[in-house]
Amino acid sequence: MASSDANALRDVGKTRPVLEHITNKWSILILTVLCSRPSRFNEIRRRLDGITHKALADALKRLERNGLVIREVLPTSPVGVEYSLTPLAQTLQQPFIALYDWALAHGTALEEAQAAYDLTHAGENKKEREPTA
Repeated sequence: MASSDANALRDVGKTRPVLEHITNKWSILILTVLCSRPSRFNEIRRRLDGITHKALADALKRLERNGLVIREVLPTSPVGVEYSLTPLAQTLQQPFIALYDWALAHGTALEEAQAAYDLTHAGENKKEREPTA
């Protein structure tokens, strides 16, 4: 954050909508894929294990609407479509690569923390589900 004072989040109303557009899981991953090179739809889908055709199509449309992705129809037979980053999205390249690298480096630590939490709080979840008399 730019400032560490109590007013640091005074502009949250301005930043929240912007962050919601770029920080959902598929947007970050799609933009990360496109950071390396322009890609066709099926290539993006193959690289993003688990994304459905509909989820990818919707996310690409949303990213294009937000000015982050360029959709280019290629003069091929059959017609192909390639997606690339806009200059605006390229300004996100370093933060997204850093976030992706952080996730790779620290994913195991998060899993270990989750497992430790689950072990120490196992009884709490059970108590919440038990009917009361």
